[in-house]
Amino acid sequence: MSQKLQFVEKASVPGANVSALCREFGISRQTGHKWLRRFREASYPGLVEQSRRPVTSPLTTAEEVVVRILELRDRHPTWGPDKIARILLRAHGEDAPSRSTVARILSRLGKVRRRRPRVRIWTVDERPHVEVHAPNDLWTIDYKGWWSAQNGERCEPLTVRDAFSRKVLAVVLLSWPRANHAQRVLTALFERHGLPAAMLNDNGSPFVCTQARAGLSRLGAWLVSLGIQLLRTRRGCPQDNGGHERMHRDLAELQLLPAASRRAQQRQCDRWMVDFNEVRPHDALGGKTPAEVYRDSERRSLQPLIPSYPPGWLTRHVSRAGTITVGGDHVFVSSALVGQLIGLKQESVLRWRALFFDVDLGTLEIVPVIDPTDAVISPVTRPEATVSAPL
Repeated sequence: MSQKLQFVEKASVPGANVSALCREFGISRQTGHKWLRRFREASYPGLVEQSRRPVTSPLTTAEEVVVRILELRDRHPTWGPDKIARILLRAHGEDAPSRSTVARILSRLGKVRRRRPRVRIWTVDERPHVEVHAPNDLWTIDYKGWWSAQNGERCEPLTVRDAFSRKVLAVVLLSWPRANHAQRVLTALFERHGLPAAMLNDNGSPFVCTQARAGLSRLGAWLVSLGIQLLRTRRGCPQDNGGHERMHRDLAELQLLPAASRRAQQRQCDRWMVDFNEVRPHDALGGKTPAEVYRDSERRSLQPLIPSYPPGWLTRHVSRAGTITVGGDHVFVSSALVGQLIGLKQESVLRWRALFFDVDLGTLEIVPVIDPTDAVISPVTRPEATVSAPL
C-alpha cells in the first residue's frame, strides 16, 4: 500500500512520465495504469485490494463438489467438516456445500476415523479413611512449595511422614518433582525403615495421573506392586492430609532465610529433622518425641509381589505400549502399568472388568472394528474404598 500511495502521488503530477515511474517502482505499465485509473475513479479508497473471488462457482455439479471435498481431505487428513466447509465457502461462495453436507459426504465415503473417547478424570469424592494404630500403618507424602537458594538453585522439598508417630522420615530437596527422584527417595526409606501398610498423597504429579485408569501413575503402580495400599486426598482439600500440611508450616521457617546453595539448604533441613524428631515434644504424643514412639516396619522385601486373581479370571501382561491382547484385539490400558500383570473378568461378549491387585481399573470394551487400534476403553466410575475410622 505504501508503494501504491507513492506511485499514484508522483504519477498524478502534471507532466509525470508514467513509464519511467513504473520502472522506478519495479512494476509493469499495466499495473501502474490500473492503480492510477482506480485512484482517479475513487481516490485513495480505490487503492485497496479487491476480492478476486469469482461471481459464479465452477463447482456446478454434485460430483465435482464431492471430488473437491475428497481432495481437501486427502491433502489435509486432520481437517474436519467445519474447516473444509469454510475453505469451500471462501472459494465458491453460495454454491459451496454446508458443513452438514460435507460431514455426510465424508461419513458415507468412509473418511471419518473413529476416535477413542476422552479418558475420564479419576477423582476421589470421599475423604480417605484408614485405621492407624501403630507406626507404619500409614505414611503420608507430599511436595512442599519450593523456594530458591541464594545462588538461584531450586529447592523443592519431598517430605515423608509417619502418621501415627508424627516422625518426619525424609525432607529431601530436589530440583524438580520427578517420578524417578521420588522413587529413589522412597527406595532408600524402605531399605532403612521397612515398608508401610498404606500411603496417603494428594492428586499431584508424580503420585497420581488423574487421566489414567484408577489415577495410577508409574510411581503409584510400583507402590501397589509392593503391597502398599494407596490413598488419595480429595482435589482441593489439603485438610485431608492436615497433619502433613501442619508439618510443612513448621518447615516453612527455613525458607525465610534461604541458604547459599541447595546443598547448604539440605544440611539445614537435616538439622531441622533432628530437632523435630528427637528434641521437640509433641502434645499429641503425651509430651514424647516422634523418635520415642516410632518403630521400624517388619516388612523389608522390595521384591514386587505377584498378584493373585479370583478363579476364572484371565491374566494379561501389559505391553511396552500400554496395551493387552484380548481375543485377538489390542486394547490400550495404561502406560503406567507397563510390564504389570492385570486380571480380567468377562462381563458380557465385549465387556471385561479389569483389576490390578485390588485396584479397580474399570471395564474394557472391545469394539468390533477392522483396525485394532480403534479398540477403546470405556471407564466406569468406581467409588474409592474406605476403611471405617478417620485419621
